[in-house]
Amino acid sequence: MEDCKYKESNRRSGICCEGCGKMDAPLNTFDWLWGIPGNYEDTDIVEVQFKNTRKGYYRNSNGIPLKKGDIVAVEATPGHDIGTVSLTGRLVLLQLKKTRLTPESEFKRIYRKAKPVDMEKFAEAKAREHDTMIRSRQIAKDLDLDMKIGDVEYQGDGLKAIFYYIADNRVDFRQLIKVLADVFRIKIEMKQIGARQEAGRIGGIGPCGRELCCATFTTNFVSVSTSAARFQDISLNPQKLAGQCAKLKCCLNYEIDCYVEASKGMPSRDIELETKDGTYYFFKADILRGELTYSTDKHLAANLVTISAKRAAAIIEMNKRGERPEALSSILPEEKHSSDLLEQENITRFDNAGKKKRRKPAGRSTDAPEENRHHAQHGQRRQTAEASPRPERRPKRARGGNHPGNNPKNDNAAE
Repeated sequence: MEDCKYKESNRRSGICCEGCGKMDAPLNTFDWLWGIPGNYEDTDIVEVQFKNTRKGYYRNSNGIPLKKGDIVAVEATPGHDIGTVSLTGRLVLLQLKKTRLTPESEFKRIYRKAKPVDMEKFAEAKAREHDTMIRSRQIAKDLDLDMKIGDVEYQGDGLKAIFYYIADNRVDFRQLIKVLADVFRIKIEMKQIGARQEAGRIGGIGPCGRELCCATFTTNFVSVSTSAARFQDISLNPQKLAGQCAKLKCCLNYEIDCYVEASKGMPSRDIELETKDGTYYFFKADILRGELTYSTDKHLAANLVTISAKRAAAIIEMNKRGERPEALSSILPEEKHSSDLLEQENITRFDNAGKKKRRKPAGRSTDAPEENRHHAQHGQRRQTAEASPRPERRPKRARGGNHPGNNPKNDNAAE
């Protein structure tokens, strides 16, 4: 494909097409409608992405031919800003529903594609961001404000800057804005973000081995409670349940609906099962498999027996009628085979101890004793003799008579 190019960045590298965009962009959206005729004529609204996870929607009123990855100059207050086109066409209308906007809403305009002069001003503004953040932190500390300024984003023309901060309580930063405006001579905008958004801005690798969800696709952060861990029978260990933002992991909400639906058919865990062998207490449950494990001790794992949820419900009904089954399980437990492919393989399968050695052909060994070599040669000659065709037999000579073959004189005469 001609539109596919191999692009590299400081964060990662990969093959990207016109529908994929840059692979190093956070919250990247795959345009699966790219290339379909009439996709771009449905709407003139374009999604533009800026630094970090900030996105905006602008109207392409000038009809500029744009595609994903183009750098454009858009309208701002005041001046203009520089961003990257992240989505065009019909999918923009679907993205608007997330922000509760309609195509009839008022949108700012796209001026043009970024020129070299615009890129030079943008690079100069970006070069001042780190020093501005360090100095603003010192100013906030001098004013005794309980807040942390995590990042600073300059506008494309350098006339405005957004200060992202984190605070646990409400902060009165009116005096801070006055001091920052006098020091940096720009328009100041303060924007509060949460701990999850801060983790998504910084990025990182989660315990699952993949990039953080908040840095890749998560935009709406839903509150996570410890009840999600209880429904899934996850250990309530704060160190394991917390993510890099020191909050509960967002992935705890991914499968909670499935666990709640599967647990509806499970019997209550507070009910004890009575059998003729004794009393069994609930120990643990495998909700997705529909299995329950019971123990003969209420506090320890003793004589564990695993049965299905249907079997447990049947025993509960028998106990209500005053009956006790012979045993907790109706059938003998079958040997369970592991579903892990690594456990099924034997680590000694490549050893040479269990392999049979190939037998060397007879008669070719030079180290064999003379007796064995003699038998081998004899057997080889015998095999060769059996394989060769037998000669025709001569007729037997008759005994006596005047047959010419029986008279040696006649033979000499014939010669």
